[in-house]
Amino acid sequence: MGGGVRITVTRTLTKDQQARRERLLEAARALADEGGYQAVTMHDVADRAGVARATVYRYFATKDHLLTEVAATWAHRVTADIDALAVGATPTERLTSLLERIVEIASGELTLTSAIIQAVTSDDPSVEDARTVLFLFVRDRLSAAIGDPVPDRDAVEIVLGHTLLAALVALTSLRRPLDEVTYMVRTSGRLVLAGALASERGGTPEAQAAT
Repeated sequence: MGGGVRITVTRTLTKDQQARRERLLEAARALADEGGYQAVTMHDVADRAGVARATVYRYFATKDHLLTEVAATWAHRVTADIDALAVGATPTERLTSLLERIVEIASGELTLTSAIIQAVTSDDPSVEDARTVLFLFVRDRLSAAIGDPVPDRDAVEIVLGHTLLAALVALTSLRRPLDEVTYMVRTSGRLVLAGALASERGGTPEAQAAT
C-alpha cells in the first residue's frame, strides 16, 4: 500500500449533478454493450452523454472506476425483483434460482458483462471503494434470497459472492458454455449451504445436500 493514507471524500450531489452522473453511466453502459471494454473511452462517454470531457473526471477517476459503477447499476437491475428471481420453498432453492438467473442474464448480455467484469477485477486503485460497495450489495441480495437463518452467514455470503464472480469470469473471459456455468453455480450454492447447515447439526455436507 506504500504506507500512504487515502482519503475518500463523499459529497451529496444536486439533482442536476445526479442526472448528469446517470447520463454518464448510461453512456458508458451503452458503449460497453455495443463494443465491449475497448469501446469505452472517457472521451466517447463524454460525447455520448453530451458533456465536456473534464466533466467525466469530476464523477469518475478512471475508465475502470466508471465501469465498476456501471456494474453496480447492472447488479441492481438484474436483482431488482428478488422475490420473482429467488423462487423456491427452501433456502437452497431460492439461492440457486437467483444464481442461475443472474448467470442467464449475464449470458444474454455477454459483451456488456465482459466489459464490467474486466473493470471490476482491475488492479486500478480507484476501483477499490466502488468494488467493495458492489460486493456488499451482492452479498445482501444473496442473503435476501437465502432468507432463513444460516450458521456462519457472513462466511457463506462471502464464499457465494466469490463463486458468482468466478462464474461470471468463466462465462466471459473463459467463454465457458452457459449450461456448464449454470451447473457450477447451482452445485456450489447447494454445497455451500449444505456445509453450513451440516456444521450446525453435526452431519456431513453430503448428507445435508441429499436431503
